[in-house]
Amino acid sequence: MTQPTDTADTLDAAAAALNQESEATGLSEDQYRRKMQRRQEVQQQRIADRTVEKGLVIVNTGNGKGKTTAALGMVLRSLGHGYKVAIVQFIKGAWEPAEKAVLAQWPDQLTFHAMGEGFTWDTQDRDRDTRTAQAAWDTALSYIRNPEYRTILLDEVNIALKHGFISVEQVLAGLAEKPAMTHVILTGRGAPQALIDRADLVTEMTLVKHPFREQGVKAQPGIEY
Repeated sequence: MTQPTDTADTLDAAAAALNQESEATGLSEDQYRRKMQRRQEVQQQRIADRTVEKGLVIVNTGNGKGKTTAALGMVLRSLGHGYKVAIVQFIKGAWEPAEKAVLAQWPDQLTFHAMGEGFTWDTQDRDRDTRTAQAAWDTALSYIRNPEYRTILLDEVNIALKHGFISVEQVLAGLAEKPAMTHVILTGRGAPQALIDRADLVTEMTLVKHPFREQGVKAQPGIEY
């Protein structure tokens, strides 16, 4: 494939414009075909222009559901490629999560630590929650520093940050120690701005409707746990 002549920003702008145009109604078959051909050309150029490979800092935050679920999708992809993965849960731990039962099928690739003791309103002990979170962070840091692990999921670490159980300075310093190709995923609502600024990929889950709040539907197996 020939190298693109346009800049990445120009290609991105062209892709966005073509995407918006393709959604317009009233196009003839020929107009639609020519627009799709142009979109294909631009997309191929955009892909060719991206040559950098690096380990990412990924943040899933926001009030909507799906932060951990999305992160587990990346975990499964990493396992499928044969990479070693570590998961450290900062809040959950009093439960026996269904995810752990499934992921236990990769004992040679996956290390799983459920180190929390449940939600803060369950423990009702700030000092104990702080000690637990600090122990979880020490465990997480051992994997972040280990180049054998390609993907590390720090589940609900943003909650620990939000409550001050660990500091954002600790986390940022730890992320600075990760090997170049290691991906670190940090989940939980309320991610601090300093972490968002450091991250390569940030997704905010927006709550639109929730059956617990609007219909009184309790947490159900296969959906919440």
